[in-house]
Amino acid sequence: MRVLSVSIALLMTVLQLSGCHTLQGVGKDIQRGGEVIERSAQ
Repeated sequence: MRVLSVSIALLMTVLQLSGCHTLQGVGKDIQRGGEVIERSAQ
């Protein structure tokens, strides 16, 4: 189950990163991806 959660989080992060066009957007996307991973780890 944990592997599935991490896989989904990484997929969401990749999708978010593919949609941003600025450095500020990259920072926000990375932060959101980190939050998803933190939530799945708890």
